[in-house]
Amino acid sequence: MTRPLRLGVNIDHVATIRNARGGRHPDPVRAARVAAEAGADGITAHLREDRRHISDDDITRLTEEIALPLNLEMAATEEMLAIALRHRPHAACIVPERREERTTEGGLDVVGGHNHLQPVVRELNAAGIRVSLFIEPDPAQLDGAVALGAPVVELHTGAYCEADGADRERQLQRIVTAAAHAERIGLECHAGHGLTYDTVGPVAAIPTIVELNIGHFMVGEAIFVGFAASVAEMRRLMVEARGQA
Repeated sequence: MTRPLRLGVNIDHVATIRNARGGRHPDPVRAARVAAEAGADGITAHLREDRRHISDDDITRLTEEIALPLNLEMAATEEMLAIALRHRPHAACIVPERREERTTEGGLDVVGGHNHLQPVVRELNAAGIRVSLFIEPDPAQLDGAVALGAPVVELHTGAYCEADGADRERQLQRIVTAAAHAERIGLECHAGHGLTYDTVGPVAAIPTIVELNIGHFMVGEAIFVGFAASVAEMRRLMVEARGQA
């Protein structure tokens, strides 16, 4: 039986457009509603230290107004931990964060950062929040996630999406190998970052991946076709690649 594949829609860059001018439009919470109607299984939002896109009020409204599970992307800081514990989202995906980066650049080093990450993972787990760690497709990092007690990992697909030709195939095989290793050691495996209509198929076809988190591309595509259409097309391509059509 083919395992279902969930689509988490990241709405960060709807908020980026709003913040470019100020005011309330476009509203990321409205985008979350549209995504839900178009076939999303969950909503992802990254509350950054500098609040460059998603705001605290967005998180409050998403928690209160959206029926889909909320995946809060967050840095492993005391401030973000307190916010997560206050709102109790369905999931918290811990990501690396540097103020000067445009977007998340690479995965966490959960091996080298074990001592820093451990209390954050422990408190989120204790609060009943599903903890995910955003990591490179590296077996050592997967083993490190198990050592931390995180039940979920999200594999960084950026290097695969940015590569061409034989290098793209090599990067894809890294993801395939990592996803298989995740299942062997008892981790739920997700993937995301940089996925487009052209790159999503081979990742969606990996049977041990159960969720893809995608955002920036669909928000950009929405300029031309509308947000509902861009989400629906991504969902269609995922289903087709998974052989569930």
